[in-house]
Amino acid sequence: MTATYTFDDLKRDVADGRIDTVLACLVDMQGRLMGKRFQAQFFVEGAYEETHSCNYLLATDMEMETISGYKATSWEKGYGDYTMKPDLSTLRRIPWLEGTALVLCDVLDHHTHEEVPHSPRAILKKQVARLEAMGIKAFMATELEFFLFDQTYEQAHASGYRNLKLASAYNEDYHIFQTSKEEEVMRAIRNGLQGAGIPVENSKGEASAGQEEINVRYADALTMADRHVIIKNGCKEIAWSKGKAITFLAKWNYNAAGSSSHIHQSLWSADGKTPLFFDKDAEHGMSETMKHYIAGLLAHAGEITYFLAPYINSYKRFMAGTFAPTKAIWSKDNRTAGYRLCGDSTKGIRIECRVGGSDLNPYLAMAALLAAGIDGIENRMELEPAFEGDAYGGKDIREIPHTLRDATALMSGSAMLRSAFGDDVVDHYTRAAQWEQEEYDRRITDWEVARGFERA
Repeated sequence: MTATYTFDDLKRDVADGRIDTVLACLVDMQGRLMGKRFQAQFFVEGAYEETHSCNYLLATDMEMETISGYKATSWEKGYGDYTMKPDLSTLRRIPWLEGTALVLCDVLDHHTHEEVPHSPRAILKKQVARLEAMGIKAFMATELEFFLFDQTYEQAHASGYRNLKLASAYNEDYHIFQTSKEEEVMRAIRNGLQGAGIPVENSKGEASAGQEEINVRYADALTMADRHVIIKNGCKEIAWSKGKAITFLAKWNYNAAGSSSHIHQSLWSADGKTPLFFDKDAEHGMSETMKHYIAGLLAHAGEITYFLAPYINSYKRFMAGTFAPTKAIWSKDNRTAGYRLCGDSTKGIRIECRVGGSDLNPYLAMAALLAAGIDGIENRMELEPAFEGDAYGGKDIREIPHTLRDATALMSGSAMLRSAFGDDVVDHYTRAAQWEQEEYDRRITDWEVARGFERA
């Protein structure tokens, strides 16, 4: 990433009193920002070199519970430290927080100072390095959808997340008048992200009441993942500051559409000038490299689904007729397919993965997609014919795993992922998935009580 806000800029802003706080953040397994708020003067005097955090941060669930069964850390091992190494190329001002700058950190072993293999940023960097060794650079873009509510987070919690009031009463897909009513929040999000060095393209209403989408310019894979986690955190903070709440839950309500994070992917030469997916003389403009890459995505579609849909709730989104896919097939400009060919016959040709929900961790999702695509290229996999028509009604075609339980088994048994990520990394995330399932399996839901309280 080429820094637009440098360490020298930070030092000047600290000296002039414009910045007094620096957020030093790692990205946890759930894709959230975790870290410390530094007094800015202390940060520029030395903390920019490194700081520390408890190593349980990469071994907890959504509730920050310490979970047994992890090889990397445990009560038996004493939950020691990680070293957080600020990547100063990610440094930026945060306009929506007064006097604040933010930097993302790589997570290093406290003793060896090697990157922790199961840290999300390290997992993606490993796949990026594999491509670099092949003379290839991956560019990606994520489209984030979310729901906007008129309550605050505190009010939503106090109500038990019942009777929530959406910002809109009707489907607002591309709707200008309705989104005008939401501009206090959405303009603040667009301008805030732009001010934080994230080039915003647009926001729009999405395909359900109260649903929004924010789109930013594509970038190399690591930069895009960095942008993604800052976007999510920023959207929540900005909404909170306006007395509103946002959810990135993949399926917040049975009657509402799900929220996705479609991932657009293309490969280019190492200098970023030559599109390796484009062949002007080929059908649809698809190069052999692109065909092999997509074939890899499809061959390993089931194995990588966990990294696109990491929670029980994620699988509630995969419903026919909702614009969320149910089949892991590819098709030309077809929104019923799990993988959609976009920009055909142009230099902007790319493949859009429509499987991922807004709850995914972008580093893990991108790494899994790249690993599958690289395997397709290395083994010169042959791409199956494009699917045509309504994929929801397609028979005898590859399906997206129906449950987290199914996706976990496929991930754990994947020779491709074990080769690309390493056994310890796959085992680490297998344990995370198992815990999510175990927690759900022992919970009593409102649906069960309402259905069976009297009639069972």
